[in-house]
Amino acid sequence: MTVANNKKNKKADMIKLIAAIAIIGIVFFIAYKTGIVSKIQDPKAMQEFFSSFGIWGYLVFILVFIASCVFMLPGSMLTVVAGIAFGPITGAIVALIGATLGATAAFLVAKYVARGLIESKVGQNEMFKKIDDGVEKNGTSFLILTRLVPAFPFSFQNYAYGLTKIKLSTYVTFTFICMAPGAFIFAYMAGEIVKNGISAKLLIQFAAAGIVLFLVSLIPKYIAKKKGINMDELK
Repeated sequence: MTVANNKKNKKADMIKLIAAIAIIGIVFFIAYKTGIVSKIQDPKAMQEFFSSFGIWGYLVFILVFIASCVFMLPGSMLTVVAGIAFGPITGAIVALIGATLGATAAFLVAKYVARGLIESKVGQNEMFKKIDDGVEKNGTSFLILTRLVPAFPFSFQNYAYGLTKIKLSTYVTFTFICMAPGAFIFAYMAGEIVKNGISAKLLIQFAAAGIVLFLVSLIPKYIAKKKGINMDELK
């Protein structure tokens, strides 16, 4: 009975994997043909691209951000592009939504869609072992710490956490919260520079942003000290 169940599970996993690969392949093909992949590397081109969709540009941007997370493409500049294309405040909100949904999509792929494949690829990876061990020992605190400190690549974390015991609701909530300061600061500053140029007001805002980022940087230090986590071992 156990052998039969194992065969069924393997067959189901294979079907899921094939379906996922097919969907990802189609999406990537469309993205490649429409030039989205190449545009991700060019902020100005991205701005023109999203603006051409009018009101639908918000949805297109979010979908592109999700795709960049799933395909592990560089998505950090998309936050800046959002501020330029949609304005300081709106751009920050759209970027944060896109980043959160993208991180969630990668998490779900790792947890439910292609778990076996991803485990075989990263299961013995040193970075994954540190994340898995950190979650096992410190739970949510470790998630917060790694989201605020770039100890591991952001895109790698998205998939790695999908293989850990972290709950989806916990992952989404704290990923959103931890990404919010950076998303708002970078999108807002980019939008302000394009909209109003360099000014005394902007310099004051830069200083305020620096203070905020400094205060945020104290959070992981507090967590590490409280939980007895050696930050040097995470590097």
